[in-house]
Amino acid sequence: MSHAPVEPKYSLVHSFAVQIYYEDTDFSGVVYHPNFLKYFERAREHVIGADVLSQLWQQQQLGFAVYRSDMLCHDGVEFADIIDVRTQFYFESKYRTVWKQEIWRPNAKKPAVTATIEMVCMNKKRQLAPMPAELIAYLSRGF
Repeated sequence: MSHAPVEPKYSLVHSFAVQIYYEDTDFSGVVYHPNFLKYFERAREHVIGADVLSQLWQQQQLGFAVYRSDMLCHDGVEFADIIDVRTQFYFESKYRTVWKQEIWRPNAKKPAVTATIEMVCMNKKRQLAPMPAELIAYLSRGF
């Protein structure tokens, strides 16, 4: 008896606007690709909340690190664009979250950049640590 793989249940889509500045681009006015990782990071921080992340570190010495990332650039993003970073995530385990993120240019019919980023929860000693139940409950509000 074979079982089809279970599709993960992603959160609702979170949108985060980013203005593209000249400093973000190369000589041709197109965003330099490592900057997409910064935009994705900002969007994830926006979903969780800087105050929540700060409190997690200050009170429990817990934080998140990128374990794996896979990014595809489908189209250029240019100087002066205001992009929409769309973010969804799911809990793969009590240690790991998986983030599906897309960058959309204004009036686009498809994303310019897509990424899947896996984050793990770690303690001050850089060891895997389970996410606190309160954090999981807080983040689960968007499902």
